[in-house]
Formats: sequence, C-alpha cells, structure tokens
Amino acid sequence: MKRNSIFNIHTINDFEKIAIEIFQYQAKNCAVYNEFLNLLKVDIKNVERINQIPFLPIQFFKSHQIISSKEDVKRIFLSSGTTGNTQSKHYITDLSIYEKSFTKAFENFYGSIEDYNVLALLPSYLERDGSSLIYMVNDFIKKSNKPKSGFYLNNLDELSKVLIELDKNNEKVLLIGVSFALLDLVEMFNFKLKNTIIMETGGMKGRRKELIREELHQVLCSGFGVEKIHSEYGMTELLSQAYSKGNGIFECPPWMKVLTRDTEDALTILPEGKSGGINVIDLANINSCSFIATQDLGKTYTNGTFEVLGRFDDSDIRGCNLMVLK
Repeated sequence: MKRNSIFNIHTINDFEKIAIEIFQYQAKNCAVYNEFLNLLKVDIKNVERINQIPFLPIQFFKSHQIISSKEDVKRIFLSSGTTGNTQSKHYITDLSIYEKSFTKAFENFYGSIEDYNVLALLPSYLERDGSSLIYMVNDFIKKSNKPKSGFYLNNLDELSKVLIELDKNNEKVLLIGVSFALLDLVEMFNFKLKNTIIMETGGMKGRRKELIREELHQVLCSGFGVEKIHSEYGMTELLSQAYSKGNGIFECPPWMKVLTRDTEDALTILPEGKSGGINVIDLANINSCSFIATQDLGKTYTNGTFEVLGRFDDSDIRGCNLMVLK
C-alpha cells in the first residue's frame, strides 16, 4: 500500500478500505499492537470493518516503543508530562507524512497557510524539547513567510502591538496559543479584532484553574473582540489534527475519524450521539499505531463531527489493562 494514498481519501468507503489495510499491516508489524491483539484473542483475518478494530490504550506510548516500520527513527515527539508522570514517546520514522498531514489538514479548513501571519503564543511548549505542536507551528511560520510571523513566548507587549497593527491593515492573522497564555494576554490588553483567527490548543498546563470550554471561550471572545474561538485537537500520539471553528464542535480531515467507546467496556463501540471514551483512527500514524483509545471523553455526531467533554479520572483505561505497563 502506498503511504500517501491516505491523503487521497474522498469517501467513507475509501476510508474504511484503507483503514482495514493499515490495521492488517500494523497487526503484523507493530510488536506491541500484535501482542495486545493476541491477548484479546483477535483473529486478524476476521476484522473486516472499522468497528471491529481493537484500539490500543494511549498509555502504551508511555511504556513501550509503538512502531510499525523497520526504517530508522528520525525524531521522537514527547508529551508535556508533569512532575511524577512518565512522558509519552511517539517514534517518527517519516517526518514527511506528519508535515503533509498537518499542512493538508489546515488547508482543508482554512486555506493556504501562506495567506496568514502566524503568531504563536505557546510558552509551555517552547520551554521543553520534543513538542510535536511546536514542530507543526514552526513549519507554519516558515511557510507563511511573513515578517511578523513567529513565536512570541512571554513578550505580550510586542504581541499586542503586532496583533493590532496587522488587524488594522486588514491582514489575515492566525493567533495560536495555549489557553492560559491567551488568558494572560486578554487580562493585560483589550482588543477588537476583525481579521484574526484566535485558536486555542487547550490546557492550562498547571498554570491556572481549569475552565469549562464555554467559560474559557466567553472570556476570550470578550477579550479579543471576536465572535468565536477556534480550537485545535491534537496530541503527541497523533500525527493529525481536528479543528473547531467555534462552539467546540470538531471536524476531522478525511484520513482521521473519531469513535466513542463504552466507558465500562472498552471494546464496545457506541452508536453516534452517545457519550463515551474517545477512540481515534489516525491513518497518518501508519508507521506507529493508527487506532488509539485516548483518555478523553466525548460525543460523536452523524455528520462525522465530535466534541470533547472532559477526561477520565482513572489513570488507566478500564477494560484494557491486559498488558503490564513496564
């Protein structure tokens, strides 16, 4: 199977066909996933539909090398991790797939990144090594090729001036930031932006009290003078992102799909409209594992969109503790 075929998916049938092909490939070539499937007594040959595919608990990225390729590892993306927690590690053998995935996904929802001034406010990510988000945004900044594009770290004074100047000049702007830093910005300055997309990447990263999405977006809308706050849904263990253009409803690119699972029976996929644990199929993860049971809670809808409702309280996903996490 040609790896780039995932970016030519146009229909549900295309997606399902390629997803099953990738499942068959990873079931044989990813040692950890193979062992997981064996413990579940899954007959690989009998898996013919995506709702029959078992999803690997995301915690295994903290304890095992999840890899399906025999190629050399080019980069390791690391999760943020907090004191006392082990970081997830995503071993990347082909960076071009990641670059194509995030570029095409952004274009799918927003048009060419070259049309935007990309302003990044991601202090917690810049302060550590191995962030896949920083890799993506840095590539966006380079592709935008605008003199004002860049990382602004903690320089909120300069960022506020640039935002006002670019917006006043009717230039398209993407301000992408972690939630706590965007809140810091609107507490210091007040804006009335008309040509700027405000995109939050979630998380207070221990810097502030967590807010529910509605409350966070209300504060940010008021502070930036915009009608909607956009959001990006991604993680270290994925090579694709879903985007929300407001109201917390996310849409996936054609090579990514979200399902929900029963919180009491992790192997049972729920019908659309039911809340449960979020399972992600990310076909860009062809060289690691494309079928991941996350620790997020959410709900899917019939049009393929989804929303994130929260996180599991338990440190391990119930029903999937078949392998000892060493």
